[in-house]
Amino acid sequence: MTDAPQTEDSMVAALLREREGLVQRGLTDRVGEVDEQLRLRGAEVPDGGTSKPVSRTTPPKGRRSRDAETT
Repeated sequence: MTDAPQTEDSMVAALLREREGLVQRGLTDRVGEVDEQLRLRGAEVPDGGTSKPVSRTTPPKGRRSRDAETT
């Protein structure tokens, strides 16, 4: 992940976090909508980010099954 957003406005910070997640998932149409909201709030829109989603460097670990509960 990147560093925390450098803003005092909580809405802009939330939009930047949302944008980062959308970029990672490859939802470029939604990234454009978030960029529009950032511009309306006078925030600087990050460059790039509308390209291919970022792949994980390591695959997620397998899930462990729960032990059966006895009552």
